Amino acid sequence: MADETTRLKGLIGGQAAGKLAEHRDLHTVGDLLRYWPTRYRTHESDLSRLRPGEYAVVVADVSRATTRPMQRRRGRMLTCTITDGQREIDLTFFSAYGHEGKLVPGVRGIFAGEVTQYRGQLQLAHPGYTLIEPGLDDATRGLIPIYRHVPKVHNWTIAECTRLVLDHLDHVTDALPAQIRAQRSLVDRTSALRHLHVPRTFADVEAARHRMRYEEALVLQCVLGQRRVAQAAERTVPRPQQERGLLEAFDQRLPFELTEGQVEVGEVLAAEMARPTPMHRLLQGEVGSGKTVVALRAMLAAVDSGGQSALLAPTEVLAAQHHRSITAMLGDLAEGGMLGGSEIGTRVTLLTGSLSTAARRKALLEIVSGEAGIVIGTHALIQDGVDFHDLALVVVDEQHRFGVEQRDALRSKGAQPPHVLVMTATPIPRTVAMTVYGDMETSTLTQVPRGRQPVETFVVPEDKPAWVERTWTRLAEEVAAGRQAYVVCPRIGEEGEVLETEMFDEVVGEADDDSGASNGAAADTAADHPGPDRPLASVLETVAQLRAHPALADLRIDILHGRMPAEEKEAVMTRFAAGEIDVLVATTVIEVGVDVPNASVMVIKDADRFGVSQLHQLRGRVGRGQHAGVCLLMSASQTDSARERLTAVAGTNDGFALSRLDLGQRREGDILGARQHGGHSQLEFLSLLRDEEIIIEAREDATALIATDPTLAAWPELAAAVAQRVDSEQAAYLEKG
Repeated sequence: MADETTRLKGLIGGQAAGKLAEHRDLHTVGDLLRYWPTRYRTHESDLSRLRPGEYAVVVADVSRATTRPMQRRRGRMLTCTITDGQREIDLTFFSAYGHEGKLVPGVRGIFAGEVTQYRGQLQLAHPGYTLIEPGLDDATRGLIPIYRHVPKVHNWTIAECTRLVLDHLDHVTDALPAQIRAQRSLVDRTSALRHLHVPRTFADVEAARHRMRYEEALVLQCVLGQRRVAQAAERTVPRPQQERGLLEAFDQRLPFELTEGQVEVGEVLAAEMARPTPMHRLLQGEVGSGKTVVALRAMLAAVDSGGQSALLAPTEVLAAQHHRSITAMLGDLAEGGMLGGSEIGTRVTLLTGSLSTAARRKALLEIVSGEAGIVIGTHALIQDGVDFHDLALVVVDEQHRFGVEQRDALRSKGAQPPHVLVMTATPIPRTVAMTVYGDMETSTLTQVPRGRQPVETFVVPEDKPAWVERTWTRLAEEVAAGRQAYVVCPRIGEEGEVLETEMFDEVVGEADDDSGASNGAAADTAADHPGPDRPLASVLETVAQLRAHPALADLRIDILHGRMPAEEKEAVMTRFAAGEIDVLVATTVIEVGVDVPNASVMVIKDADRFGVSQLHQLRGRVGRGQHAGVCLLMSASQTDSARERLTAVAGTNDGFALSRLDLGQRREGDILGARQHGGHSQLEFLSLLRDEEIIIEAREDATALIATDPTLAAWPELAAAVAQRVDSEQAAYLEKG
């Protein structure tokens, strides 16, 4: 007998075990049983879906079989024709030996191989096959599981190996407590494995998948539940609001009225920061809903209480933008101890990885001495050598770009656990919030501050030259009216540039997000992406084209991307904000946080390469002042998925509706992985959109279990599954440095 730790070698054929280990890293019984089928086939024939280049598994009948001598070498060649009764396809064997006696007209088989074309006809060249015993009906045969292809291993070999393993399996660890299985009508794990690998009916498959979805949801909710319990046990210094302090002075100077939502969230933050238990709150809101002002008011309250606040931003451009805007909003309140500064003022200090040695030394001194009440920075904030005098509040901007460990690394800088506020401008569907941010309380800003202008969005097909020309003349018209424009490109255009770069290499040297398309476009087909005949638009090529365009020739055009030195980036943004640049050609480095009220138009080239939420974020950079905004999405893609994304973005400004579409089109595991890290953080069965009821039930069960036993000691199998997930996240984080 065997268990899940038993090595495959010795249990199944040595050659098959070797190939499974070599190509799919499957070494144990547990590894093989977690190699899930991707789909299932009945024994009904169907050749209608075959496409050249794919690895196909088909069930069909042999209708004809002929052999002939080969022209240039000894031996005979076998050509068979198989049919599903509607369509036919040829099988070609360059050696008939061993096949001609089996593949005779009338037999039925399962055939597997790569689909190719020969003289305009589809064929399978030297496919693998297994014949189906005649006289068995479908109920006896069951379903055929189809696995991801393993080179030199046939699909039925994998199926037979899993069947053999299941027959020898003595014990399967089941993470779901028996009472939950009974309460939720879930099959046990042994039955689930059999239903997945050796199913009789589609009902078997669905019962197994439902159970596996629930297990994934429960383990995740237990991880989050344990974090909530641990957080509730923490104690910190209460930070109640003070009278006649920085916050009160700032509120009196505000040139606009706070929205009801901003006031309400501010009261919630004040109440939670006044408690001896650290706050852990997520603040989400639409583009331009005023999250930064809410966060700044909380930071000022922390300073009033004698502590410091730290704002962690994902890129240097965004950190510099926050530093510039917050300093401007505070005025003399940000000049504490300086000539002309307010008597109750503080300092706002910027810390990034590209600071000079002297500037870094000065910033570190202001931070450790407490002279800087507000510290704004990138990953440089969490490095060794950065010490705070009294860290009271941590604000994390664009939370989806950071991991739990990075947030916790900054929290560890406090002598006492600081309060934590994380913000995201990417609207989060309820199920995602419950699964990915379930260890935090959530606040949402839905109102847009008075004065924000609407943004109209249009799709510009690049195969319509007149539309493209109108795009550039529209941009010129906006500039002629005294306004400014962005042109966004998915790449820089430098020699040796690599797309899909890691977002955070900042521990050893900061890198902005110039990766082009976000993960939101990762699930699209290859056809969505430009081929070698149409390279992606780049900043450097585009700026040259715009300067040569007759309608734009006299405009002041400049560039911005993440590989520029920090001083250059800051200088460009300062000039753009001052109105000294008419058109800024940039990468997605301007996606979040950049606030230039006079910018009214944005053109996004190769817009099909970006995810829905990212396009929504990008267009949020225009229409931030007194002028209405316009966003023009240029694309040469003809695929349905790209058109659906772009049409959806053009059709609504509702970020929550777009976030659901984005989630539906991308790999959901990426969303979890963006926060959790690690290969085991990927979702295998659970759908955050489809399985809302499962997630809610799993959260209820996890909360009840942890309330009874926070360590899950009474359910060791579940505790082990929870520990395995947490350990995999920590291991992946350590590997990243």
